[in-house]
Amino acid sequence: MVGQGVLGECLLDPEVESILSIVRRPSGKVHPKLQELVHSDFFDYSSIAEKFKGYDACFFCLGVSSAGMKEPAYRRVTYDLTMAAAQTLVAQNPEMTFIYVSGASTDSSAVGSVMWARVKGETENALLKLPFKEAYMFRPGYIHPMNGIKSSARLTRVLYAVLRPFYPVMKAVIPKLVTTTTQLGRAMLQIAKQGTSKQVLENRDINKL
Repeated sequence: MVGQGVLGECLLDPEVESILSIVRRPSGKVHPKLQELVHSDFFDYSSIAEKFKGYDACFFCLGVSSAGMKEPAYRRVTYDLTMAAAQTLVAQNPEMTFIYVSGASTDSSAVGSVMWARVKGETENALLKLPFKEAYMFRPGYIHPMNGIKSSARLTRVLYAVLRPFYPVMKAVIPKLVTTTTQLGRAMLQIAKQGTSKQVLENRDINKL
């Protein structure tokens, strides 16, 4: 959902000249400035590493729910998968800005009792140590899908179908904890262009941009 949101904003933005989207399956989306690259192994980018040169920013939007997962499995698809991409990118393009979509309540200490928050925190910390020109961690809360965007996961689609009628109430009562795919995508683009003094942006920071 997040990837669809930021891609849509990139396609609309006249300042964005070229987009390289790395996907497992063709999306069917066609646009003059979009190049879609189908790649099967998200733990190894050696065969396509040269393609990463010359880009100004990476919006890393991959992620899974920790529901029902043991820590080693969750760590592999959260920490290991993210670092495989980031380490390849920084080697090819250290002048890039890297933006990672994390999550609200992530544990920066990486030693807390909540497994997913601890692993996310470890991932954020490792990314911030890489020699990118700039790196930012985005921690959205509830993300409301806009413009027909849907999750590829059935369980998530069901959850959002249930929560959709309550979104206006959530926005009114807890505005600091909710955002939209549009707000998130625009905020990521703005940070890629202009930067900011904060490397870790909470949901309220995202909505202010």
